[in-house]
Amino acid sequence: MNSSHRRKTKIVCTIGPSTSSREMIWKLAEAGMNVARLNMSHGDHASHKKTIDLVKEYNAQFEDKVIAIMLDTKGPEVRSGDVPRPKQLKEGQEFKFTIRRGVSTEDTVSVNYDDFVNDVEVGDILLVDGGMMSLAVKSKTKDLVTCVVVDGGELKSRRHLNVRGKSATLPSITDKDWEDIKFGVDNQVDFYAVSFVKDAKVVHELKDYLKGCNADIHVIVKIESADSIPNLHSIISASDGAMVARGDLGAELPIEEVPLLQEDIIRRCRDMHKPVIVATNMLESMINHPTPTRAEVSDIAIAVREGADAIMLSGETAHGKYPIKAAKVMYTVALRTESSLPLNVMPPVRFNAYKSHMGEMFAFHSTTMANTLNTPIVVFTRTGSMAILLSHYRPSSSIFAFTNEERIKQRLALYQGVIPIYMQFSDDAEETFSRALKLLTGKDLVEEGEFITLVQSGAQPIWRRESTHHIQVRKVEL
Repeated sequence: MNSSHRRKTKIVCTIGPSTSSREMIWKLAEAGMNVARLNMSHGDHASHKKTIDLVKEYNAQFEDKVIAIMLDTKGPEVRSGDVPRPKQLKEGQEFKFTIRRGVSTEDTVSVNYDDFVNDVEVGDILLVDGGMMSLAVKSKTKDLVTCVVVDGGELKSRRHLNVRGKSATLPSITDKDWEDIKFGVDNQVDFYAVSFVKDAKVVHELKDYLKGCNADIHVIVKIESADSIPNLHSIISASDGAMVARGDLGAELPIEEVPLLQEDIIRRCRDMHKPVIVATNMLESMINHPTPTRAEVSDIAIAVREGADAIMLSGETAHGKYPIKAAKVMYTVALRTESSLPLNVMPPVRFNAYKSHMGEMFAFHSTTMANTLNTPIVVFTRTGSMAILLSHYRPSSSIFAFTNEERIKQRLALYQGVIPIYMQFSDDAEETFSRALKLLTGKDLVEEGEFITLVQSGAQPIWRRESTHHIQVRKVEL
């Protein structure tokens, strides 16, 4: 397989009842899953632990295949209370929400959040489940909010509530989230996806906690609240990457802003060398149908074209009827879209930074060389930093990243175009190179007689003196 015809955009799959068996995790991996997402809004620690163990079992079997684990926190959600049976809300009818617990009458239901009355103002629009129903706030007392139904529907138990254009004044990391974060530390997950991040302070707080635990886990911020938009630069700077979580973003902000924000967030992440994931509703119709809508196919193609590192499936793989088909659609659409992108010999010089940092300069020139000669790139990395830099310059062929650290192999699974491979390094550079090339040819990843671009540069010198960086072009000869 020519390495310029390998899919580069990574796929994140949410594991749930439809996919939590050993057989299904293996099938998802074969279909193209690179990252397994654990959604802490559902399931318990025992069920998530089972998934983690299965993924670790999968990873232990292969040098050149890997699935990373992402733990997604529930975050501070405002939800309506339990109702014994669904309530039919009709347009024009009056309906009330109370902060008193356990209330469920014909026209009133509880809310799980004490500051609800203070957060909403008369005239606000309340959205149920991201806009499936909406109500206008008419009046409020100290514990009751009275609304008029604008768009009716069926109100079930524990529905998600947003106020259009506002974020709830809740802490981004709740007590439950801290429990789940500790569970992630104990089980050595690779990434946290943190819900409803509003400012950089939360990210620093979590990173300080992880440092205290000596846990090497990267923090991905989910951009999904109205409050996060003015702070985008500082939030993304503080993080290790971002997720465009379009569901809540489209509930808290006008829906027509979402595609523009998606493009903006992807561009910012690319400029700051951080990975970015596009998520929510990507193949929503495949929860119940074996084929996607044409609009969903375009949506995947747009995310790939805009330069997302990864695209994500939520309900499609967690509880949908066609999880494997959904992953395969994502794979084929991403691959086809990538193959149609224009081949630039020179990577885009949007980053003026590359002149100031030797590693960045080498990543830039290695990419230019590899693109000119149409060769894959081979890099040896202990920290992952050089492979990540190369990924951000988006070379037209694959980046084979050899690392002697299992943690780094797993982390690199999220980055566009990187194929991480675990291998012990010896003190002899030449001996290590020839073992690497033998492994690549043995697995049909490169062919004998093909040229490769070999990069030795980055944060920590492995076989070179601190002051020397190398780019070599080699012919693969066994």
